[in-house]
Amino acid sequence: MTATPAQNLRNIAIIAHVDHGKTTLIDAIMKQSGLFRDNQAVDERVMDSGDLEKERGITILAKPTSITWQDTRINIIDTPGHADFGGEVERVLDMADGVILLTDAAEGPMPQTKFVLGKALAQGLRPIVVINKVDRPDGRPDEVVDEVFDLFVSLDASPEQLDFPILYASGRDGWCATELDDARDNLHPLLDIILAHVPPPIVEPDKPFAMLATLLDSDPYIGRCLTGRVLQGKATLNAAVKAINLNGDQIETGRLTKLLRFEGTKRVPVDEVQAGDLICVAGLTKASVADTIGDPSITDALASTPIDPPTMSVTITVNDSPFAGQEGKKVTSTVIRERLLAEVETNVAITFAESDNKDAFEIGGRGELQLGVLIETMRREGFEMNVSRPKVLLRNENGQKLEPVEEVTIDVDEEFSSTVVDSMNRRKAKMMDMRSAGAGKSRIVFHAPSRGLIGYQSRFLTQTRGTGVLNRVFHEYAPYSGDIPGRRNGALIASETGTAVAYALFNLQDRGVMFIDPQTPVYHGMIVGEHSRDNDLEINVLKGKKLTNIRASGSDEAVILTPPRRMSLEEMMAYVEFDELLEVTPTSLRLRKRYLLEHERKKFRRQMEEAK
Repeated sequence: MTATPAQNLRNIAIIAHVDHGKTTLIDAIMKQSGLFRDNQAVDERVMDSGDLEKERGITILAKPTSITWQDTRINIIDTPGHADFGGEVERVLDMADGVILLTDAAEGPMPQTKFVLGKALAQGLRPIVVINKVDRPDGRPDEVVDEVFDLFVSLDASPEQLDFPILYASGRDGWCATELDDARDNLHPLLDIILAHVPPPIVEPDKPFAMLATLLDSDPYIGRCLTGRVLQGKATLNAAVKAINLNGDQIETGRLTKLLRFEGTKRVPVDEVQAGDLICVAGLTKASVADTIGDPSITDALASTPIDPPTMSVTITVNDSPFAGQEGKKVTSTVIRERLLAEVETNVAITFAESDNKDAFEIGGRGELQLGVLIETMRREGFEMNVSRPKVLLRNENGQKLEPVEEVTIDVDEEFSSTVVDSMNRRKAKMMDMRSAGAGKSRIVFHAPSRGLIGYQSRFLTQTRGTGVLNRVFHEYAPYSGDIPGRRNGALIASETGTAVAYALFNLQDRGVMFIDPQTPVYHGMIVGEHSRDNDLEINVLKGKKLTNIRASGSDEAVILTPPRRMSLEEMMAYVEFDELLEVTPTSLRLRKRYLLEHERKKFRRQMEEAK
């Protein structure tokens, strides 16, 4: 039996750094391939279907789509750009025979570009390079092409991989061209080059059916769905199959109750699928990502890419504040545990561990953003919980303590570069490169411990007055670099339970920065602000003005409040210290002390000092 190419099929993944335009380009490809009617209303970034994806303007989950061009079926896989969701990219490349590497014409190759390209080159894929957003006023497409070539060389690309085609494009306007001065009409040159440059999948149609499960999700109508590529044979509806893991051990047997193929953004039921195609199957209850699903006669598992381990974790516990259960429906440790286990089943980049008495759950992930997205998703589903400060996951090798180190690339105006360098040095970062990026900007590259970067994003934006761009990607595990100073200021803690009063907040403003508005419900032990000094301070935010029947001699002072500091979920997670928690409910985010009463806090601090 010989392997033959499936000539009328192409599988390609789009990879790029965050915000370089992958999803927008796929939108334009789908519109120009005749997938939608001329009068059909289509959302922007139609591939970003989740609520959080739409709100944040980022891709979180990899998703396949399919178009037909010149009688050839092209499966295109949209991938996330954030390093936190790199686990999605690594798995998806197993389904592709080629990649489109998208690079911003102004920013050039960024850390995540290097990360995803390295994974693609290691799998032997031959990229098509698209320089996107060439219509930007600060675009420098010719220089970016040279930078991309240098990146290929630094990643040990083979001669065949170095012979990559280059296209210039604007995904937003829906055109691409082989030369900068060519006509800018449509995306047909890109579709033509996909057919010419990307090889058809090499398949073995006569062998027994086998596919590698690459993505796992849940459908409200058909249950668990496993997506992957059929590597050999063909599958028919209701055929008997078995699932085996990477070691070749059988996990379960079952039947293919549903066979689905991708057409545009939809999954369409079919009765039979051929080798080489991307499909979705239902009917198995235990099989997961990286498992082989195939004919009962197969014995060997298909090779799969190993997933990089998580580098950061948070501890999730039941909400035990005085306001517990008032805003959410799902509050018990049992429902929280079930939800986290369901997440681990579909997201292989997340890890789960629980305490001995099963009331605390440690969730590991790639970074603050990935963990923040999980907690925000649970919050919207009606969960209440307490979340600890993120901590990095250390390793021990040969008696030496190792910690995760990230490559941080910072683009900043030259006037702020010294402030940023000083701040990164305090976080034990090592500067690896610093060069001018033109137009008064500098690009600085650091290797920094992940510990030191927790919560730095908001501080960085303050330091650069919102003009800086910071990107980070996992680099390696390196020897532990010693203590890093944490937050310098103490907390302002509510001393009473009730509703905050404007008059009290006005009189306490000189104590520090407030986090709450008037009429906000507070409880004893809740953090309502940041102290201007380094110690914690209990304050009474309920104290109203004493009213008497004696008229004041002068006019009353007007209560003018400074607006409180607003923080996102990720910023709050990074803000809390080891003796503090973030209380998450469907309608509120509150900072609080782990122990609400002062004498309990003193006892906890004494225990910590004795432990040292």
